Amino acid sequence: MSSDEELLESLLAGEHRALARVISKIENRSPGYRELVSELYAHTGEADVIGITGSPGAGKSTLVDKLAETYRDRGETVGVIAIDPSSPFTGGAVLGDRIRMASTVGDMDVFVRSMSARGTLGGLSTATADAVKAMDAFGKDKVIIETVGAGQNEIDIVRTADTVAVLVPPGSGDDIQTLKAGILEIADVFVVNKADRPGSDRTVQELRDMIQLGDGGSGIGGGGDGGHHSQEVIDAHDDWDGEVEDETEVAGWTTPIVETVATKSEGVDDLIDEFTSHRTYLVDSGEHAEQVRGRYAEEIRTLLREDVHALLEDRLAERGGIDDLAESVRAGETDPYSIAGELLDPVEDCLDELETEDA
Repeated sequence: MSSDEELLESLLAGEHRALARVISKIENRSPGYRELVSELYAHTGEADVIGITGSPGAGKSTLVDKLAETYRDRGETVGVIAIDPSSPFTGGAVLGDRIRMASTVGDMDVFVRSMSARGTLGGLSTATADAVKAMDAFGKDKVIIETVGAGQNEIDIVRTADTVAVLVPPGSGDDIQTLKAGILEIADVFVVNKADRPGSDRTVQELRDMIQLGDGGSGIGGGGDGGHHSQEVIDAHDDWDGEVEDETEVAGWTTPIVETVATKSEGVDDLIDEFTSHRTYLVDSGEHAEQVRGRYAEEIRTLLREDVHALLEDRLAERGGIDDLAESVRAGETDPYSIAGELLDPVEDCLDELETEDA
């Protein structure tokens, strides 16, 4: 048995040390990581994946702490992936393996891992998606992803999370209008954290107004193109009771607003109940299957882009490197389109040969 096979076996046996090593191997893109991740797929699909995002200072880390604590009180195991900004020099997480989750320190059934955003928009990377699979295969009941929320486009979280909670701090009415076309559209649940502070009532009302208006399907509660909700759930209804008589009659999901004071654990149970309701809605409506298909389609595209890019980099090196080719364009000897065509010709020839063999 190879070392990677032993590592996989240990992870599936519930050894946290093996889980940590697998995630490190994934994040570092160490030799053999792809084969390891491939083996994980057969053991995934059971965990609920929850994304927590929002602006800096909204209290995301404190809320994640209390969510993990409450899930543990309910007898469920938790994995937390905290996405930190990347160092441009090392690609590592500049905040390190921060443990700001005082309530769950020492509880091995709450596994916290800090990962680098690696410059990816929204702070998520392929490595993070693979880390979610590792936690899922390990047997974690809930996997919580906390994103950077530092002004990047957080839409990437949708590709990994089943349910997305967007934290909105009190008194951020102007920010709501600014963010409307971006991060707010991906919310499955709105959380007004620090709800004991001035301005929380106004924030809740403004969010409620936006949900009710919906902007013809392009705003909150609808999803529109590229959002978290499919076209079938653009027309949001007011009530979802979790019961389904006929799949064709399933109502859409109206984004709820939950008020929390994470520092006092207030509203956390209500938030978890909304997560549960959303999960029920996803499964019963068929939306979850659609989500998963879309997620895998994007993974395939991403891997193909990465692999083709690596192949072409090798071809460029064989041709003397990009600088030499750029110089030939500057000198008027050729042009970028001709160079790209010449580099892609062998790839296209290989694909043609494969199609011929399959015919």
